[in-house]
Amino acid sequence: MHRKILQCVRITCNLQSPRHCRFYSDAIMHQDISAQTELSKKSSSTPKRKSARSPVGKSSLRRVAVEAQRSRENTKRGRDAVLEGTENNRVIATSVADQFEMDAVIRILRSHGFQIDPDGTDFDTEQVVHTRGVNNGDIFVFPSGSVVAWSLPEDVVSDLATKTLLPASLNPLADQIEMEDLEYLEDPKRENSSIKADVITLGTKPTLYSVEPEKARVDTTLAKIAFSSGLARSTKLAVLETMLRRYFESTRNIPKLLSRNSRLPFDRRFMLQKTGELLELRAQLNHYSELTDSLPDLFWDSKHELGLEGYYDQVGRALDVGIRIKTLNEKMDYAQEIASIMRHTLSEKHSLHLEWIIIILIAVEVGFELRREWKEKNEQS
Repeated sequence: MHRKILQCVRITCNLQSPRHCRFYSDAIMHQDISAQTELSKKSSSTPKRKSARSPVGKSSLRRVAVEAQRSRENTKRGRDAVLEGTENNRVIATSVADQFEMDAVIRILRSHGFQIDPDGTDFDTEQVVHTRGVNNGDIFVFPSGSVVAWSLPEDVVSDLATKTLLPASLNPLADQIEMEDLEYLEDPKRENSSIKADVITLGTKPTLYSVEPEKARVDTTLAKIAFSSGLARSTKLAVLETMLRRYFESTRNIPKLLSRNSRLPFDRRFMLQKTGELLELRAQLNHYSELTDSLPDLFWDSKHELGLEGYYDQVGRALDVGIRIKTLNEKMDYAQEIASIMRHTLSEKHSLHLEWIIIILIAVEVGFELRREWKEKNEQS
């Protein structure tokens, strides 16, 4: 019995692992944690007794472990029931550059035999380029420097984004490439699409507006574009998060040095460099991209009955894009405070340096004047 309890405790402990790029693992973790929280609330409502031994603690621990295991099994059975009878695949998004030159993207893809806009969605190629790869896997290229692929192997997507499309990249992210993925499935019994438990469900059932198979395929492609745009947004945001983390690593010693009243071993050039990096990060987040826009220009002219803006919002909520943007801005505010302190400290240092120069010049002038007075007195005597 004790061995089973320890196994259950290990299972619940394993749920505390850090977040991975495969987002569907987090949904199970949150459900298990919510089950533990609910049980802890129930146990806290009962009166507690003080004693040398605590058999009640062991009993509650057993209940929490068993309930968490049961919750995880129920979640797994529910997901298996949803996936039963459908084809389960992956959608992979990667961000490899600050921007893509879309005309160059089209030329490169056509030179490699890819057909542009195979389903006739008529989207502006300056907003998104759609093509289809091996095994009819859809590929979407966005001007933000992101590539999203459906039902394609990860190595194929990586080669396409980092090698094939490299000539069309503006400021490639050599060592800051981000890649994220989600599970998705196609459900022929549903008309609309959704994302739940970090799994995208594409409804492929023809609607009243798209009875013909070709129109139904176009609607599915449009839904993929909406989900892909949201996932590309999250991947681009991950790049900025990585860049800001590296920025903090390069300035992490400054608060410690200030708290110890130590001298900052940084010059004016370092301060200007860090200020420029911070301004560039803030501009990429809030000004030079559509990361903070509630709806990209891509979907302004789309049909309302398709609900593409809703799919875009669903991805943002599932991947906590709004919270991450707010957190990034708050971290940048903190980084701005550090930069201001550095600027103020260096300004004081420069002012002190100028004051000493002035004092030395005055001392030299006084010395010359005393020497002149001494010479005059010697001549008179």
